[in-house]
Amino acid sequence: MPQFSQLPNIADLTVGDIVATAEYHLTRDSLVRYAGASGDFNPIHYRDDFAIAVGLPGVLAHGMLTMGLAVQCAVDWAGDPSSVVDYQVRFTRPVLVDAVTGADVTVSAKVGALDTEANVARIDLTVTYDEQTVLGKAQIRVSLASVAA
Repeated sequence: MPQFSQLPNIADLTVGDIVATAEYHLTRDSLVRYAGASGDFNPIHYRDDFAIAVGLPGVLAHGMLTMGLAVQCAVDWAGDPSSVVDYQVRFTRPVLVDAVTGADVTVSAKVGALDTEANVARIDLTVTYDEQTVLGKAQIRVSLASVAA
C-alpha cells in the first residue's frame, strides 16, 4: 500500500494562497500514448487532415488529458489522491498540439474557499494554453488535516 505524506493543515491556509503551479509540455507522442491508455482514438487527436476536414484548426489534445493534467499539481500538493472529494471543470477552449513544437499547458492552484468545520478546501485551478484559459470553473475540493492533526 502506498504511503502518502501528511495532508496540508487547513489552519495553515488562507483564501488566495497559491498552493501549487505546474507546466506540462504536450507532444503528438503524448497524445498517442494517452489514446492508447484511454482507448480514445478519435483522429482529431493525431491527424491534422482529419481535424481540419471536420472544421478544427488542427490536432487537439484530449479534453480528459487536459483535465487530468490540470488536477495533478493540486493532488501532488495535497499528498494523497484520495483526499480529493470533488473535481469539476468546463471545457472552454481546445489545446492545439503542433506537430513540431507541441503545446505547453500551465496550471496554477489557488485556495478559493475554506470550510474549516468540514476541513475541506476548495482549490481553484487556472489552466492556460497559449496565454488563454482552456478550462473554466476548474475546481477541486480537498479534505485536509484538521488543526489538531
